[in-house]
Amino acid sequence: MDSILRELYQQLILDHQRSPRNFHELEHPDHRAEGYNPLCGDRINVEVDLDDEGRVREAGFTGQGCAICTASASMMTDSVAGKSQAEVDRLFEVFRDLVAGAKDPVEAEKILGKLAVFAGVREFPVRVKCATLPWHTLRAALQQRDGRVSTE
Repeated sequence: MDSILRELYQQLILDHQRSPRNFHELEHPDHRAEGYNPLCGDRINVEVDLDDEGRVREAGFTGQGCAICTASASMMTDSVAGKSQAEVDRLFEVFRDLVAGAKDPVEAEKILGKLAVFAGVREFPVRVKCATLPWHTLRAALQQRDGRVSTE
């Protein structure tokens, strides 16, 4: 990763970790799920409120996680607003492939926008689960799966 991208990655992670967006419980969530990463200790709850057309009106999260998990959840909740479940699923797939190293960052940026900064996670394989936990939890909430989502 070049130094400019690495610096942007670090700045965005720290900004969203220090001041996470949408870090709150929703008043009337339609869906919710709990996620846990036993490797890192991240625990996250994701709640989603859908509009009448099934689009994400609002997404919020609570819990405790490392900087990568918190930043990922913060940016994720911003990025899914107004999206359908199919669009959220597409973002999930591209994000997962990006951080796992299976997707070209330049190509992923066309779909993910600012979320493409998480390409830096691929340099730290143990952190992939931290970055993807919020996404797996969101997906479980939208699919109304019972039980806790785990990265193991």
